[in-house]
Amino acid sequence: MNRKIHLTNKTFVLTAVIGSFLILAMLTANTVWSSKQTGSATEEAVSAVSAFYLDAMADRRSKIITNMINNTFDEMEKALVFIEGENVRSQEELRDAIGKLKSLLSIQRFALVDVDDIVYTQHTTYTGRSRHDFLSQEKMEGRIISTVTLYDSTRQLCLAIPASGLSIMGKAFKACFVQVDINAIVDLLAFDDQDGTYFALYSANGGNISGTPLGPVISDRNILEATRGVAEENAWKQTCDNFAAGAGGSMTFASGQTQETLCYVPVQGTGWEMAVLIRDSVIRDQIRDISEKNLVISRNQIIFAIVVVLLLAAVLLWELRMLAANRLEEEKKASRTFRDMANTDPMTGVQNRHAYYETEAVINQRLEETRHQQQEEDSPRQQEKNNAQKLAVVVCDINGLKYTNDTKGHAAGDRLIKDASAMICAYFPKESVFRVGGDEFALLLEGEAYDTMEEALRAFNRKTEANIKEDTVVIAAGYAVLEPGDRRLHDVFDRADRMMYERKKQLKEMGAKTRRAE
Repeated sequence: MNRKIHLTNKTFVLTAVIGSFLILAMLTANTVWSSKQTGSATEEAVSAVSAFYLDAMADRRSKIITNMINNTFDEMEKALVFIEGENVRSQEELRDAIGKLKSLLSIQRFALVDVDDIVYTQHTTYTGRSRHDFLSQEKMEGRIISTVTLYDSTRQLCLAIPASGLSIMGKAFKACFVQVDINAIVDLLAFDDQDGTYFALYSANGGNISGTPLGPVISDRNILEATRGVAEENAWKQTCDNFAAGAGGSMTFASGQTQETLCYVPVQGTGWEMAVLIRDSVIRDQIRDISEKNLVISRNQIIFAIVVVLLLAAVLLWELRMLAANRLEEEKKASRTFRDMANTDPMTGVQNRHAYYETEAVINQRLEETRHQQQEEDSPRQQEKNNAQKLAVVVCDINGLKYTNDTKGHAAGDRLIKDASAMICAYFPKESVFRVGGDEFALLLEGEAYDTMEEALRAFNRKTEANIKEDTVVIAAGYAVLEPGDRRLHDVFDRADRMMYERKKQLKEMGAKTRRAE
């Protein structure tokens, strides 16, 4: 058997409130869970991100060096063309031409080498075979990259290209070269250093070429010697092999209570390895910062969701209150409409007998209360009693209604009733008029209507007497006022009814029609 579910406003409100709290609880729980998951994921991501990040940093720096070398080689070839076009005839003119290259091509430390291995620079001339290994070659082919150690142990990158066909000052030249200070390369690579991030250049045997420290454990020492014993044996051997073969790779080693990870990639054509190290704590802090920012965003989202839910709940409650108020008002209006319909005579539009009985009951109750206060002549409610006594009843009866129905039909009789009602309402307030029978009306006059009753009755009676001659609506009216001895409204009604019958006799003598045709 199916049971019909009845939803009330209270049920709806409770459902909305409970649902809102459940949504907030789920959002909060989800945020807490996400925060914990983020913390765990942070630790797991450190190792994965470290290798990827380090490899990218090392590869980026390696490419910067490679691009710098290639650009320098291109500038050197342009320099040879420039010098050949200068028509140099002496060493002085050659030095001036080399000096111009600094401003024209931004080439520093450019030098030419003749077939006798004499080196010509902007400031001096010297024998270069002992300083530069590439000069020992009988014939140079292509570009040559080497590392040169000066007398003060400063290391420089030497870039050389053949100068075949170049002849100046009556001499044949076989090569030109440029020496680049390693420190300048280091400055070029130090573009995004931060605490905990290190880089260095190494030779194939692990020697530190750049002189830059690679973290507190390795510092500026030989990388292979410094990591022996602190890195896992197989990983260390693999790194040694990679350095010797000019290959890239990575290695993790112990540094106190933490693990350090470094990545290295070969620098093309140089025989160098570019190594980059970043402490795990740096990546962990960066990821933690991101996690904390995400947590703040999540908290803000929860606050926003709470505000939205509260606003929605407030709007919902307001709408429910308005709905309830509107429904109550509609019910009151409908009740008043039904009551008016129940208390209104459909033919005349004035109040009917049912309405008269309700009003009579109210007045009787008031009279009863007044009697109980008669012993309190000086009480504050004495004036209320006096006002309650200003009450009159007028009883009206239509003359000749039966005659009209019998001779002209009930439609004419209905018109007579309507005309009679309109005539009564023309002299007395409509709200005081009740149709209590087929041809009988009763009026309850209070307040201003009571005060003007006698004047209105005189005018009403004059109109009635005039209507006898015109053969139109004739109404007999009698009245009575509330007297101290009256216990009920009906007592007043009886006196008014008797007066109405006396008036009816008078109207008959004046020629008014009665129930029987004359």
